Amino acid sequence: MDPISQGAVGAAFAQTAARRDQLRAYAIFGALAGMAPDLDVLIQSSTDPLLFLEYHRHFTHALIFIPIGALIVCGALFKLWRHPLTFRQAYIACLLGYATHGLLDACTSYGTQLLWPFSDVRIAWNNVSVIDPLATVPLLILLIIAARRRSTRYVFAGVIWLLVYLLLGVVQNDRAMDAARSAAQQRGHQPERLTVKPGFANLILWKSIYEHAGRYYVDAVRVTGQAQFCPGTSIAKLQPQRDLPYLQPGSQQARDLERFRWFSDDYLAVFEQPTFIIDIRYATVPNDIYPLWGIHMNPAADADDHVRFESTPRATPEQTAALSALLLGNGCEPIRNQKPWEQRQ
Repeated sequence: MDPISQGAVGAAFAQTAARRDQLRAYAIFGALAGMAPDLDVLIQSSTDPLLFLEYHRHFTHALIFIPIGALIVCGALFKLWRHPLTFRQAYIACLLGYATHGLLDACTSYGTQLLWPFSDVRIAWNNVSVIDPLATVPLLILLIIAARRRSTRYVFAGVIWLLVYLLLGVVQNDRAMDAARSAAQQRGHQPERLTVKPGFANLILWKSIYEHAGRYYVDAVRVTGQAQFCPGTSIAKLQPQRDLPYLQPGSQQARDLERFRWFSDDYLAVFEQPTFIIDIRYATVPNDIYPLWGIHMNPAADADDHVRFESTPRATPEQTAALSALLLGNGCEPIRNQKPWEQRQ
């Protein structure tokens, strides 16, 4: 998630172990430790454009690295300012703060290597957006109140709020998956695989992606009392032998393509240009395929040349308007033969 959310969550969980007179110090250690794993963004290369994709949410986010990462943060911060904590207390604050980071990131859809070095699986539970003010703002307000009143009661209230919100995301994910599957069946499709992920900053509008007969179908579903289907578009699944006939096995571009395939969970397609390969999981508008990022292949590349990574600029006013319209249900329709949520209980 975003640094503010990570810091707030790290501070909150750290403060659960604090006395009233230690809340401020525990919050500082916990917040900084909660943000620290994202320092992996500094792992970049001027010659290898995909290196940062491999190492973001990598070892610094792994469960096994939590005590080590907490120790590094504590050692770096302990003598930077005057505080009332012993090293043991500061380490506990850092440990609790650091431990929240990878688990919170795994709740999003980007993918986090929690099980490194035993597995390179990118875990994504898809129950909250990478930025969600409804999760973060109430938590921040409760932490501010706790600091002013020196009361852990508000800290625990904030932690409970966050856990309840994440649990709501699990419920909404299940509903979105059911709605997306029903919408696919209305088309006469039996998805070979199906993924849903929350839209930006909300738990109502969800992106749906499923594979059928060599194509990816990208739609949105709106899950309130009665689920709604917001039709999108489809695109052919990448088939390297068909779409990239110039790609030489064993070349650096071929290896880069496999790295990008691993990162994107094989949700790849050719977009607009025959050499532009996109990750269709991410777009500003949930039922659109205009990508947030992709890689450019070069048919004339040498055997050791890398691909070129490209990320798209900020959302356009048209995309923002389209997203707002979908949130309000414009362009969406009820899903036939699906009972409302209350009737399925």
